Amino acid sequence: MTTPTPPGAPAASDKIDGAVLKIASVVVIGAIMSILDVTVVSVALPTFMSEFNATYATVAWTMTAYTLALATVIPVTGWAADRFGTKRLYMTALVLFVGASVLCSMAWNIESLIGFRVLQGLGGGMLMPLGMTIMTKAAGPHRVGRVMAVLGIPMMLGPICGPILGGWLIESASWHWIFLINLPIGIVALTAAFVLLPKDDPSPSESFDFLGMLLLSPGLALFLFGVSSIPETGTVAATRVLVPAVIGLALIIGFVFHALRVDHPLIDLRLFKNRKLTIAVITSTMFVIAFMGAGLLFPSYFLQVRGETTLTAGLLLAPQGIGAMLTMPLAGTLVDKIGPGKIVLCGLSLIAVGMAVFTQVGADTSYVVLLGALFVMGLGMGCTMMPIMTAAMQTLTNETVARGSTLMNIVQQVAGSVGTATMSVVLTNQMLSRPLAGPAIAAGQDPSIAEQMPPGAVEQGLNAAADAFGNTFMVALVLLLLTLIPAFLLPRSKPAAPVDATQVMAH
Repeated sequence: MTTPTPPGAPAASDKIDGAVLKIASVVVIGAIMSILDVTVVSVALPTFMSEFNATYATVAWTMTAYTLALATVIPVTGWAADRFGTKRLYMTALVLFVGASVLCSMAWNIESLIGFRVLQGLGGGMLMPLGMTIMTKAAGPHRVGRVMAVLGIPMMLGPICGPILGGWLIESASWHWIFLINLPIGIVALTAAFVLLPKDDPSPSESFDFLGMLLLSPGLALFLFGVSSIPETGTVAATRVLVPAVIGLALIIGFVFHALRVDHPLIDLRLFKNRKLTIAVITSTMFVIAFMGAGLLFPSYFLQVRGETTLTAGLLLAPQGIGAMLTMPLAGTLVDKIGPGKIVLCGLSLIAVGMAVFTQVGADTSYVVLLGALFVMGLGMGCTMMPIMTAAMQTLTNETVARGSTLMNIVQQVAGSVGTATMSVVLTNQMLSRPLAGPAIAAGQDPSIAEQMPPGAVEQGLNAAADAFGNTFMVALVLLLLTLIPAFLLPRSKPAAPVDATQVMAH
C-alpha cells in the first residue's frame, strides 16, 4: 500500500508552501505557551516560598508535579491521536492547559497550586507530541527537517524569554500573571487551530491498550518521582527514591514484555526495529541528559556565584538563544539536503567547545568570555536538538508518525528528568565538599551573614562555589563527548520519502 502524499506537499517539490507554514504557526503558538510555562514558573519558586510560607523542597513540586503529569499523559497521546484525530485532540489539550492555568492563578495555598499544575501538565504533555505529528504529516518526510526547525523555535525561545518574562511579570505585577498570561495566548492558539488545522481523518480501528496504560503511565510517573527526589534526599539509597523508582522500573519492564506480545500496544516498541530510529533515540537520550541537565546550572551560577538578579540572569542567557536561532533554520534546510549526521556532529562539537569554557569558570570570569561561550553553545544547539528529532521522524510513514513522535517525547522527558537529577546531585555534593561555598552564597543574599564571616572568607567561598560549578560542567562535557559516538552513526545522505511501513521497518 502506498503512503498517501500529504496535502500541499507533492513528492516532487521540496518547497515549503503556505498551507504548511500556516499549520506550523498554529503548532508553534501552542508549543511556545507550554514551554514558556516551564521556564517562567522556575523563576517564581522564591516568590511561592514567601507567598505560601513553604520550604523550597515543597514549592519545587510545582515543577515536579507538572513533569510527572507530562510523563503520564504522553504515552496515551499517540493512540488518542489515531482514534480521535489530531486537530480535535490538540484543541482539547489547549483548553485543558489554559483552563488549568487560570486555576493556578487562583490557587489559595501551595497544595492547591501543585494540584492545578498536575492538570496543566496533562494538557501541556499532549501539545508537543501532537504538534510534531501534525507538522510531520503536513510536510512529508522529505521536508520534515525544515518544519522541525520551525518547531524548534519555541524550544529555543523558552529558556531565553521564560526567565526574563517571569522576572518582569513578578516584579511589575504579581505571580498570578505568570499563569494568566496563558489565557490570551491560548485563545489565539485555539482560534488559529480551529481555522487553520486540516480536518481530522481518525482511524478508529485500533483497540485501546488499557493494560499497557496501567503499566506504563504509573510506571513512568513513579520512576520519575523517585529520580526527582534524589536532589532533595541527597542520596540514591533513600527509601523515598528507591521504592518508587524500583516499582516504576518494574512496571516499565512489565510494559515492555506486554507491548511485544500484543498487536496494538500503547507505545509501539517494534519501531525500534528501524535502525535509524533507534540510533536517533540513543543520541537524543544522551544529549538531553547532558545538555538539559547542565542547562539549569547556567542561571544558578549567575544567581548564586555572581549575585545577579533573576531578570539579569535571564538576560545573560540570551546569547545562547540568539546563536540557536541563527543556525536552526540553516540546519533544517541542510538536514533535508545532506541528512542529519554531519549537522549533528558539528553541533555537538560547538556545544562541547562552549561547555569546556564553563568547566574553567571562576567567581570573576569575564562576562565577555562567558557570553561568547553561551553564544557558541547556542550555535551548536541549533544544529543538534531538532536535527536529531528529524533523523527519527524522517523514517516514519503517516501510519507510524503519531506513535513515533510520542516515543521520542517520552524518551526526552525521561532523559531530561534524569539529567536534571544527575547534575543537581553532582553540584550538591561538590558544594558540600567545600564548607565555605554555602555561607558565601548566603552572604550574597543577606549582608548580615557576610559581617559574621572572617575577612576574605566570602571571596574564598565564592571561588569554591565556582569550582563546584566548574566540576559539574565537566561531567556534562564528558557526557556530550560520549554522545558523539551514536551521533557518528546518524544518516549522512538526503532522505527519501518511504513507500510503505514494511519497507521502512526493513531498513
